[in-house]
Amino acid sequence: MTQRRLTSLVTGANTGIGFITARELARRGDRVIVACRSEAKASRAIAELTAATGSPDIEFLELDLGDLEAVRSSANKLLKRGEPIDILVANAGLAGQRGQTAQGFELAFGTNHLGHFLFVTELLELIRSAYQPARVVVVSSEAHYKPDSIPWEDLTKPTKSVTGLAEYGVSKLANLLFAQELARREPEMFVGALHPGVIASDVWRSVPWPIRPIMTRFMKGTEQGAKPSLKLAMSDEVLSHSGSFWFEEKLKEPNRVATPDLAEELWQRSEQWVSK
Repeated sequence: MTQRRLTSLVTGANTGIGFITARELARRGDRVIVACRSEAKASRAIAELTAATGSPDIEFLELDLGDLEAVRSSANKLLKRGEPIDILVANAGLAGQRGQTAQGFELAFGTNHLGHFLFVTELLELIRSAYQPARVVVVSSEAHYKPDSIPWEDLTKPTKSVTGLAEYGVSKLANLLFAQELARREPEMFVGALHPGVIASDVWRSVPWPIRPIMTRFMKGTEQGAKPSLKLAMSDEVLSHSGSFWFEEKLKEPNRVATPDLAEELWQRSEQWVSK
Protein backbone atom coordinates (compact mmCIF):
# COMPACT_ATOMS: atom_id res chain seq x y z
CA MET A 1 0.00 0.00 0.00
CA THR A 2 1.42 3.38 -1.03
CA GLN A 3 1.64 5.97 1.74
CA ARG A 4 -0.27 9.13 0.99
CA ARG A 5 1.78 12.21 0.22
CA LEU A 6 1.76 14.74 3.06
CA THR A 7 0.22 18.18 2.65
CA SER A 8 1.85 21.07 4.50
CA LEU A 9 0.47 24.59 4.77
CA VAL A 10 2.74 27.46 5.83
CA THR A 11 1.36 30.94 6.49
CA GLY A 12 3.70 33.73 5.45
CA ALA A 13 5.68 31.32 3.27
CA ASN A 14 6.47 34.00 0.70
CA THR A 15 9.41 35.34 2.72
CA GLY A 16 11.78 34.81 5.66
CA ILE A 17 11.68 31.67 7.78
CA GLY A 18 8.31 30.77 6.30
CA PHE A 19 9.93 30.55 2.87
CA ILE A 20 12.74 28.33 4.18
CA THR A 21 10.24 26.14 6.02
CA ALA A 22 8.16 25.70 2.87
CA ARG A 23 11.28 24.94 0.83
CA GLU A 24 12.44 22.16 3.12
CA LEU A 25 8.98 20.60 3.35
CA ALA A 26 8.78 20.62 -0.46
CA ARG A 27 12.23 19.05 -0.67
CA ARG A 28 10.99 16.24 1.57
CA GLY A 29 8.25 15.60 -0.97
CA ASP A 30 5.29 17.33 0.68
CA ARG A 31 2.63 19.12 -1.27
CA VAL A 32 3.01 22.69 0.00
CA ILE A 33 0.41 25.45 0.29
CA VAL A 34 1.88 28.96 0.45
CA ALA A 35 -0.69 30.99 2.39
CA CYS A 36 -0.15 34.75 2.34
CA ARG A 37 -1.84 38.02 1.47
CA SER A 38 -0.06 39.07 -1.72
CA GLU A 39 -0.51 36.90 -4.80
CA ALA A 40 2.31 38.74 -6.57
CA LYS A 41 4.78 38.01 -3.77
CA ALA A 42 3.53 34.45 -3.50
CA SER A 43 4.01 33.89 -7.24
CA ARG A 44 7.63 35.02 -7.03
CA ALA A 45 8.20 32.84 -3.97
CA ILE A 46 6.60 29.80 -5.61
CA ALA A 47 8.80 30.25 -8.68
CA GLU A 48 11.87 30.29 -6.42
CA LEU A 49 10.63 27.33 -4.39
CA THR A 50 9.94 25.31 -7.53
CA ALA A 51 13.38 26.11 -8.92
CA ALA A 52 15.06 25.17 -5.62
CA THR A 53 13.17 21.93 -5.03
CA GLY A 54 11.98 20.69 -8.41
CA SER A 55 8.54 20.24 -6.88
CA PRO A 56 5.59 20.85 -9.22
CA ASP A 57 3.16 20.76 -6.31
CA ILE A 58 3.44 24.14 -4.58
CA GLU A 59 0.33 26.32 -4.62
CA PHE A 60 -0.92 29.69 -3.42
CA LEU A 61 -3.76 30.35 -0.99
CA GLU A 62 -4.73 33.97 -0.45
CA LEU A 63 -4.81 34.66 3.29
CA ASP A 64 -5.24 38.07 4.90
CA LEU A 65 -4.94 37.42 8.64
CA GLY A 66 -5.97 40.99 9.45
CA ASP A 67 -9.50 40.48 8.13
CA LEU A 68 -11.56 37.73 9.78
CA GLU A 69 -14.05 37.54 6.91
CA ALA A 70 -11.17 37.03 4.48
CA VAL A 71 -9.69 34.36 6.77
CA ARG A 72 -13.01 32.51 6.86
CA SER A 73 -13.25 32.69 3.06
CA SER A 74 -9.74 31.27 2.67
CA ALA A 75 -10.48 28.41 5.06
CA ASN A 76 -13.70 27.65 3.18
CA LYS A 77 -11.76 27.17 -0.05
CA LEU A 78 -9.80 24.38 1.60
CA LEU A 79 -12.85 22.92 3.31
CA LYS A 80 -14.65 22.63 -0.03
CA ARG A 81 -11.76 20.57 -1.40
CA GLY A 82 -11.87 18.36 1.67
CA GLU A 83 -8.24 17.28 1.47
CA PRO A 84 -6.41 16.54 4.75
CA ILE A 85 -3.81 18.98 6.07
CA ASP A 86 -0.99 17.07 7.73
CA ILE A 87 1.15 19.99 8.89
CA LEU A 88 0.09 23.58 9.47
CA VAL A 89 2.80 26.09 10.33
CA ALA A 90 1.31 29.32 11.72
CA ASN A 91 4.30 31.45 10.82
CA ALA A 92 2.99 34.74 9.42
CA GLY A 93 3.10 37.79 11.62
CA LEU A 94 3.86 41.47 11.93
CA ALA A 95 5.75 43.61 14.42
CA GLY A 96 6.24 47.30 14.98
CA GLN A 97 3.06 48.33 13.19
CA ARG A 98 0.27 50.35 14.74
CA GLY A 99 -3.44 50.43 14.09
CA GLN A 100 -6.43 48.09 14.01
CA THR A 101 -7.59 45.16 11.93
CA ALA A 102 -10.62 45.21 9.64
CA GLN A 103 -12.83 44.17 12.57
CA GLY A 104 -11.32 46.71 14.99
CA PHE A 105 -8.87 44.59 16.98
CA GLU A 106 -5.43 45.87 17.95
CA LEU A 107 -3.33 45.22 14.86
CA ALA A 108 -0.67 42.82 16.20
CA PHE A 109 -3.11 40.84 18.35
CA GLY A 110 -5.75 40.65 15.64
CA THR A 111 -3.30 39.58 12.94
CA ASN A 112 -0.80 37.42 14.80
CA HIS A 113 -3.24 35.64 17.10
CA LEU A 114 -6.88 36.08 16.17
CA GLY A 115 -6.44 35.56 12.43
CA HIS A 116 -4.50 32.35 13.04
CA PHE A 117 -6.97 31.24 15.72
CA LEU A 118 -9.86 31.46 13.28
CA PHE A 119 -7.92 29.90 10.40
CA VAL A 120 -6.73 26.88 12.39
CA THR A 121 -10.00 26.22 14.18
CA GLU A 122 -11.95 26.44 10.91
CA LEU A 123 -9.61 23.82 9.43
CA LEU A 124 -9.62 21.40 12.37
CA GLU A 125 -11.68 18.77 10.56
CA LEU A 126 -9.06 18.66 7.79
CA ILE A 127 -6.21 18.54 10.30
CA ARG A 128 -7.91 15.78 12.28
CA SER A 129 -8.18 13.69 9.11
CA ALA A 130 -4.44 13.95 8.49
CA TYR A 131 -1.99 11.10 8.23
CA GLN A 132 -1.30 10.79 11.96
CA PRO A 133 0.06 12.49 13.88
CA ALA A 134 -1.06 15.81 12.47
CA ARG A 135 1.06 18.78 13.49
CA VAL A 136 0.29 22.42 14.20
CA VAL A 137 3.41 24.53 14.66
CA VAL A 138 2.93 28.03 16.07
CA VAL A 139 5.72 30.59 15.69
CA SER A 140 5.65 32.60 18.91
CA SER A 141 8.61 34.57 20.27
CA GLU A 142 10.70 35.20 23.35
CA ALA A 143 8.76 38.49 23.38
CA HIS A 144 5.95 36.49 25.02
CA TYR A 145 7.94 36.74 28.28
CA LYS A 146 7.44 40.52 28.41
CA PRO A 147 3.73 40.83 29.32
CA ASP A 148 2.64 40.07 32.88
CA SER A 149 -1.00 39.75 31.80
CA ILE A 150 -3.29 40.13 28.82
CA PRO A 151 -4.84 43.62 28.76
CA TRP A 152 -8.27 42.50 27.56
CA GLU A 153 -9.66 46.02 27.40
CA ASP A 154 -6.90 47.13 25.00
CA LEU A 155 -7.41 44.37 22.45
CA THR A 156 -10.32 46.12 20.75
CA LYS A 157 -8.56 49.49 20.56
CA PRO A 158 -5.82 50.93 18.33
CA THR A 159 -2.20 50.23 19.22
CA LYS A 160 -1.13 52.33 22.21
CA SER A 161 2.66 52.08 22.30
CA VAL A 162 4.79 54.20 19.98
CA THR A 163 6.76 51.24 18.63
CA GLY A 164 4.03 48.60 18.73
CA LEU A 165 6.46 46.21 20.42
CA ALA A 166 4.50 45.95 23.68
CA GLU A 167 1.46 44.81 21.69
CA TYR A 168 3.66 42.43 19.72
CA GLY A 169 4.64 40.77 23.01
CA VAL A 170 0.99 40.33 23.95
CA SER A 171 0.25 38.79 20.55
CA LYS A 172 3.11 36.34 20.98
CA LEU A 173 1.87 35.39 24.46
CA ALA A 174 -1.50 34.75 22.83
CA ASN A 175 0.20 32.53 20.23
CA LEU A 176 1.71 30.44 23.01
CA LEU A 177 -1.56 30.19 24.96
CA PHE A 178 -3.38 29.16 21.79
CA ALA A 179 -0.88 26.35 21.20
CA GLN A 180 -1.21 25.16 24.79
CA GLU A 181 -5.01 25.08 24.72
CA LEU A 182 -5.16 23.51 21.25
CA ALA A 183 -2.85 20.74 22.49
CA ARG A 184 -5.14 20.15 25.46
CA ARG A 185 -8.26 20.02 23.30
CA GLU A 186 -6.73 17.90 20.52
CA PRO A 187 -4.65 15.19 22.21
CA GLU A 188 -4.32 13.17 18.99
CA MET A 189 -2.30 15.87 17.24
CA PHE A 190 1.05 17.46 18.01
CA VAL A 191 0.98 21.18 18.75
CA GLY A 192 4.11 23.15 19.55
CA ALA A 193 5.01 26.82 20.01
CA LEU A 194 8.49 28.17 19.41
CA HIS A 195 10.84 31.11 19.51
CA PRO A 196 12.90 30.99 16.30
CA GLY A 197 15.58 33.41 17.47
CA VAL A 198 15.62 37.07 16.51
CA ILE A 199 15.55 36.81 12.76
CA ALA A 200 16.45 39.34 10.08
CA SER A 201 13.17 39.09 8.18
CA ASP A 202 10.29 41.17 6.84
CA VAL A 203 8.38 40.91 10.13
CA TRP A 204 10.48 43.84 11.41
CA ARG A 205 10.08 46.04 8.34
CA SER A 206 7.85 48.57 10.13
CA VAL A 207 9.86 48.91 13.34
CA PRO A 208 10.88 52.59 13.69
CA TRP A 209 14.25 53.43 12.14
CA PRO A 210 16.14 54.39 15.35
CA ILE A 211 15.41 50.95 16.83
CA ARG A 212 15.82 48.77 13.74
CA PRO A 213 19.60 49.21 13.21
CA ILE A 214 20.24 48.25 16.84
CA MET A 215 18.07 45.15 16.54
CA THR A 216 19.72 43.94 13.34
CA ARG A 217 23.11 43.64 15.07
CA PHE A 218 21.76 40.70 17.05
CA MET A 219 19.69 38.99 14.37
CA LYS A 220 20.15 35.56 12.82
CA GLY A 221 19.69 34.65 9.20
CA THR A 222 16.54 32.96 7.95
CA GLU A 223 18.25 29.60 7.28
CA GLN A 224 19.20 29.33 10.95
CA GLY A 225 15.90 30.80 12.08
CA ALA A 226 13.82 28.18 10.26
CA LYS A 227 15.44 25.25 12.08
CA PRO A 228 13.07 25.27 15.09
CA SER A 229 9.99 25.34 12.84
CA LEU A 230 11.38 22.49 10.77
CA LYS A 231 12.19 20.46 13.87
CA LEU A 232 8.64 20.75 15.15
CA ALA A 233 7.21 20.06 11.69
CA MET A 234 9.40 17.06 10.82
CA SER A 235 11.12 15.44 13.80
CA ASP A 236 9.63 12.47 15.64
CA GLU A 237 11.47 13.35 18.86
CA VAL A 238 9.14 16.28 19.55
CA LEU A 239 5.92 14.26 19.43
CA SER A 240 5.87 13.43 23.13
CA HIS A 241 6.01 17.14 24.03
CA SER A 242 2.76 18.48 22.60
CA GLY A 243 1.77 21.80 24.16
CA SER A 244 5.35 22.72 25.02
CA PHE A 245 7.39 25.82 24.23
CA TRP A 246 10.65 25.53 22.32
CA PHE A 247 13.31 28.22 22.60
CA GLU A 248 14.99 27.81 19.26
CA GLU A 249 15.51 24.01 19.26
CA LYS A 250 15.35 23.30 23.00
CA LEU A 251 12.46 22.93 25.41
CA LYS A 252 12.04 25.86 27.78
CA GLU A 253 9.54 26.87 30.44
CA PRO A 254 7.24 29.59 29.09
CA ASN A 255 6.19 32.82 30.76
CA ARG A 256 4.85 32.04 34.25
CA VAL A 257 1.59 33.82 33.40
CA ALA A 258 0.89 31.25 30.68
CA THR A 259 -1.40 29.14 32.86
CA PRO A 260 -4.07 26.66 31.70
CA ASP A 261 -6.75 28.98 33.07
CA LEU A 262 -5.49 31.93 31.02
CA ALA A 263 -5.18 29.75 27.92
CA GLU A 264 -8.77 28.59 28.31
CA GLU A 265 -10.01 32.13 28.88
CA LEU A 266 -8.22 33.38 25.77
CA TRP A 267 -9.72 30.53 23.75
CA GLN A 268 -13.25 31.30 24.94
CA ARG A 269 -12.87 35.04 24.30
CA SER A 270 -11.36 34.34 20.88
CA GLU A 271 -14.29 32.10 19.96
CA GLN A 272 -16.67 34.92 20.86
CA TRP A 273 -14.69 37.52 18.93
CA VAL A 274 -14.44 35.53 15.71
CA SER A 275 -18.13 34.60 15.80
CA LYS A 276 -19.35 38.21 15.72
